[in-house]
Amino acid sequence: MSETEEPGTAEKTAAEAKPSPLPEAMRKTTPQERKRAFFILFVCLLSVGMGQTLVFAVLPPIAADLGMSEFETTMIFSLSAALWVLTSTFWGRRSDVMGRKPVILIGIFGFAISTSLVGVVLLAGYQHWISLALMFPLVMAARAIFGMFGSGSMPASQAYVADRTTRAERAGSIAQIGAAFGLGTVVGPGVAAAFAEIHILAPFFAVGLLAFVSAIAIWILLPERTRPKTLLAEKQEKRASLQWRAPNVLPWLVIGVVLSLSQSIMMQLFAFYLMAELGMKGSEATQLVSVGMMAMAMATLVAQLGLIQRFDLSVQFLLRWGAVTMILSFAMLVFGGSYGVLVSALALAGLGFGFLRSGLSAGASLSVSLKDQGAVAGLIGSTAATGHILNPAIGIPLFYVMHSAPFMLGIVLMIAILAFALFHPVLKNLRSTDANIADEDEEEIGLH
Repeated sequence: MSETEEPGTAEKTAAEAKPSPLPEAMRKTTPQERKRAFFILFVCLLSVGMGQTLVFAVLPPIAADLGMSEFETTMIFSLSAALWVLTSTFWGRRSDVMGRKPVILIGIFGFAISTSLVGVVLLAGYQHWISLALMFPLVMAARAIFGMFGSGSMPASQAYVADRTTRAERAGSIAQIGAAFGLGTVVGPGVAAAFAEIHILAPFFAVGLLAFVSAIAIWILLPERTRPKTLLAEKQEKRASLQWRAPNVLPWLVIGVVLSLSQSIMMQLFAFYLMAELGMKGSEATQLVSVGMMAMAMATLVAQLGLIQRFDLSVQFLLRWGAVTMILSFAMLVFGGSYGVLVSALALAGLGFGFLRSGLSAGASLSVSLKDQGAVAGLIGSTAATGHILNPAIGIPLFYVMHSAPFMLGIVLMIAILAFALFHPVLKNLRSTDANIADEDEEEIGLH
């Protein structure tokens, strides 16, 4: 040590050179900025969730009034779901290149434009400005905008959160993002009913306006200091991009498809099962199913906003106990014989799906480096709609063979997820102790 050098200078320099055990984007924002940013994202995804259930609740009776068949109505839903599957991965990867904020904006503006255009086209049909032959493809095109561009909001938002949280915080923070969408699905039917008192098409314009306001708030208020990659960096990113066949990614994609199919079986076939098993008519069943679906949605929110946040549950816990809960729920549907048992099964399913969906998103995020957060979020997001595509070819034929057969399949699917959570190496490799979490964060920072 030189005579002019103060004691402890070398130690200070070494400490300053050591990378902080925090993601880079997290170090660039204050806790207040992160809290505000996550709140803005929460409201943004809330509007998207409202729009989803709004369309499912309002479009079928409107389509019937305008002369569209059931097949045409389901085609509108299926098209947007298929496009969501195809484009979610693309937008997730683009957020790794362009930055999270631009892709979130593309997704929300796409959703706002799509929802508003659906309302405009249906209004034109009600006013007889266009024929049914023209209205149907125009509604399809308007919903296609949502499938192509709206799919960017969820993976980019999830990656934004992952950039600004430690590994220990990630499961709870990602659960909050999922809960925002879930809360939107809960309040969506109520919002639709309230605005439908003004006009049957008013819900489309109200939610579209909310989405526009959310997008403007994100544009102005959401902090993001990460620079978009240069052209050279983008080319290097493409050459070294995360592959869906990678051993730390493929298992999560399989679980995502299995989980999506299980949810579709539960959501799409419960009403038919209730009517078949209890001999209920359409109008009576509709009211009772609505109560059950509300119980399911509320239980999901309890899991994501309550239990996961309060007890800081690990990915392993979420997958294992989520699967066990769902096995019990499907068994209650198979062996239940009363409305009370069936609704209790739905509420239990809400808890189980809340655990499983959060565990899936957080586990996939923790299995890859920080630079691949957008890519993995997009890949996982692409699996969310696969159940709506697979269920008509798997669940519905089983239902015709035996009413409880799809739920028996659900039990088998959940046993597979439980086996994955107990024995698969990708779960065993996830570090759960605080010391290991800090070490891995430092390793990730060293890669940048």
